[in-house]
Amino acid sequence: MRILHTSDWHLGQHFMGKSRQAEHQALIDWLLAQVEAHAVDAVLIAGDVFDTGAPPSYARELYSQLVVRLHGAGVALLLLGGNHDSVSTLGESRALLACLSATVVAAVDAAADQLVVLPLRGGQGEAGCVVCAVPFIRPRDVLQSQAGQSAEEKQQSMQAAIQAYYQAVHTAGRARQAELQNTLGRTVPLIATGHLTTVGASSNESVREIYVGSLDAFPTAAFPAMDYIALGHIHKPQKVGGLEHIRYCGSPIPLGFDEARQQKEMLLVDLGAHGLTAVTPLLVPRFQPLVSVSGNLAALADAIRAAAQEGSAEQPVWLEVTVAEDDYLADLPTRIDALTQGLPVEVLRVRRQRGNAAASMSGAAGETLDELSPDDVFARRLAQEELAPELHLALGQRYRAVVTSLTEGQA
Repeated sequence: MRILHTSDWHLGQHFMGKSRQAEHQALIDWLLAQVEAHAVDAVLIAGDVFDTGAPPSYARELYSQLVVRLHGAGVALLLLGGNHDSVSTLGESRALLACLSATVVAAVDAAADQLVVLPLRGGQGEAGCVVCAVPFIRPRDVLQSQAGQSAEEKQQSMQAAIQAYYQAVHTAGRARQAELQNTLGRTVPLIATGHLTTVGASSNESVREIYVGSLDAFPTAAFPAMDYIALGHIHKPQKVGGLEHIRYCGSPIPLGFDEARQQKEMLLVDLGAHGLTAVTPLLVPRFQPLVSVSGNLAALADAIRAAAQEGSAEQPVWLEVTVAEDDYLADLPTRIDALTQGLPVEVLRVRRQRGNAAASMSGAAGETLDELSPDDVFARRLAQEELAPELHLALGQRYRAVVTSLTEGQA
């Protein structure tokens, strides 16, 4: 069978006062065309379907549209919860979506054998593979805190707990695989999912850490033997540890200016009787030009003109400008505005290279407080402080831990 592996859609993301609705709509249209063109049997979204636990109504509409259109195309859909997703939001429509060929695994809230999705079916309606469907694992799902533990001991405990959970799901998956083999008279591949950071994975600034104070990265060797492991959370597509069968597909659209130069992709995963047969990157087109430029004012003039060639009057380039050498000037917003006059660009952020805080262009970006998420506000305020990097990280982790506890308390 053929699976389309994708993740980290972040439906409903507010990007510096800009909505991504048009991009996500174009992405869905493109996805449906690819599903038909490449004879895809199932689509797998490995976490972070939404950007926040309370997504706006248009994001929920896009989500529903994706489910309905894939069902109409005869394609199964498997949705895994990520660290950005609300368990209750994903879980509320699980029974309804099951009638539309969509399986939702919002959280680790059941015995390991119940999280094994059996099966994803191929084009002939027969079992194509068994999926050990593991969503984002929260510490409370698999671990009880022990008083007096050091930070290192907490990391070790969390790693051991996640490894034990994967092993339990793997054991249940093998049992289901054996049942199918006896029934069908052939071997059915076994795959797994995950939404976490692995050792050696290359991340970027738009990825938020997930195991606050517990686990930085999960060792690749700790995964059980699988024919394919479909991962989410890291936005840059990559093999894990150079292994062909353990993959991050990355996000389908750039979620930050640090991702502007990345070629986004989804992965066509072909499975046969003997396991994985091929993984083919499917390059995702850029639906909104996004460019980051840097240099002194003289160099920026040329860089901005070059960036403008990617835009049009109907769809201007979203631009991040980092000013070097001339960053001491007080009238930078006015000077940058003059450089962009008459060009199809929209400056969303200006940075002073030697400053800790990003200078905002109040006129150009048009941001108001109600357009920013609490995470955006906290990050920008924290950036204004001259603190050691480790203290920046610790404060950010502490903030996210408090927000997570409050969110889960309301769920």
